[in-house]
Amino acid sequence: MIRKILIANRGEIAVRIIRACAEMGIRSVAIYSEADRFSLHVKKADEAYCIGSEELAGYLNPHRIVNLAAETGCDAVHPGYGFLSENPELAQACAARDIVFIGPDAGTIRLMGDKTQARAAMIAASVPVTPGSEGNLESPEAALREAERIGYPVMLKATSGGGGRGIRRCDNAAELRQNYARVVSEATKAFGNAEVFLEKCVERPRHIEVQVLGDHHGQVVHLYERDCSIQRRNQKLIEIAPSPQLTSEQRDYVGQLAVRAARATNYRNAGTVEFLLTEAGEFYFMEMNTRVQVEHTITEEITGLDIVKEQIRIAEGQPLSFSQEEVRIHGYAMQFRVNAEDPKNNFLPSYGRITRYYGPGGPGVRIDTAIYMGYEIPPFYDSLCAKIIVRARTWPELLARGRRVLDDIAIGGVRTTLPFYREILNHPDFQRGSFNTSFLQDHPELLNYSSKRGRSEATLAVVAAIAAHVGI
Repeated sequence: MIRKILIANRGEIAVRIIRACAEMGIRSVAIYSEADRFSLHVKKADEAYCIGSEELAGYLNPHRIVNLAAETGCDAVHPGYGFLSENPELAQACAARDIVFIGPDAGTIRLMGDKTQARAAMIAASVPVTPGSEGNLESPEAALREAERIGYPVMLKATSGGGGRGIRRCDNAAELRQNYARVVSEATKAFGNAEVFLEKCVERPRHIEVQVLGDHHGQVVHLYERDCSIQRRNQKLIEIAPSPQLTSEQRDYVGQLAVRAARATNYRNAGTVEFLLTEAGEFYFMEMNTRVQVEHTITEEITGLDIVKEQIRIAEGQPLSFSQEEVRIHGYAMQFRVNAEDPKNNFLPSYGRITRYYGPGGPGVRIDTAIYMGYEIPPFYDSLCAKIIVRARTWPELLARGRRVLDDIAIGGVRTTLPFYREILNHPDFQRGSFNTSFLQDHPELLNYSSKRGRSEATLAVVAAIAAHVGI
């Protein structure tokens, strides 16, 4: 049994894992850089250790992390998401020190992290993939030949890419020539791998992903799907579970595809199989994320299952605590990624001190965050500062609850994406459940929303004015 876990991450996901550990009677160990010394995950963990003054280097050094885990008597390491969560070196380093890695093994991470190998594995398992090159491209000329065969538009992608990086759309040969060197450069800098491949660009798809869990006893289940179609520049903004756009037949089919994909890779622990759904109703495998997702929260809300706890139990060697037949959907859930960005200034990061913070509550509301009043958001990391999760029995009730919560929450001192999300929720197409990954492109007015402020922003302004008047 695991008794002590080192969390190789920071921010809200570290806090999320610490809470799961507390409920399971497991001691938690946090790591932090000097820039994160006053972070909430440091305050909440049972133990916390500084990994250096460099803002990123410590979080990205698998051997330093595993050595610290061994020195502090940890049985296991949980990578969270981002950072080293999909780096096979961390899993390998854990295995070498006889420390449990809470995730799939290094071989599976390596296989699914290589997009061309992952495509080949899915083809072998009869999981449909987007038409594209059979392997990595050797040169711009090879890319041009493949594009002629597949037909424009095409997507030029980094083989080791992820998180929306290392990907460019090309509508013709000139754009493909121009973007080839750019994607290679982006891939090399971001992932340390210059290899790229080509896929047919699926126009106006819906982004559907399925949560899967596999244990060490041959059981694989899916926890139904999430709709992640509301995106900006391939970055997810709002996620919904289950998708309001799928029929029950499509839901069953894509769930079965995800289980087939997981079985084909002998998958163990939590993972997410991502698909594109075409306008013609065809599902195409896109990639598999071999870690817990940012948006795992909404799957937890509609199923009543704790994915992080299940990750830990699987890592201990325990069988899944439920069967596929026992997984049921209860209503709808939606997550808003509240980023410290200015949507009126091309989403420029807005770092600084949190001068006001009020987290909303009430029925069906969950806030996963690492901010607090007085906390200084550092400029070295992702701009995500909170996740608002709402749950309701029906889609109309979910929309109403989402609007209420977005008006209720108050974050001062930095600009956030909150007013942007209010505009999206008020759009008729979104309210009808009619949207795809081109939603924001098709509705540019959402990026130029009016200057009217929501109730929470107005409240903050009044509070600030009173504080200034009385000299606070």
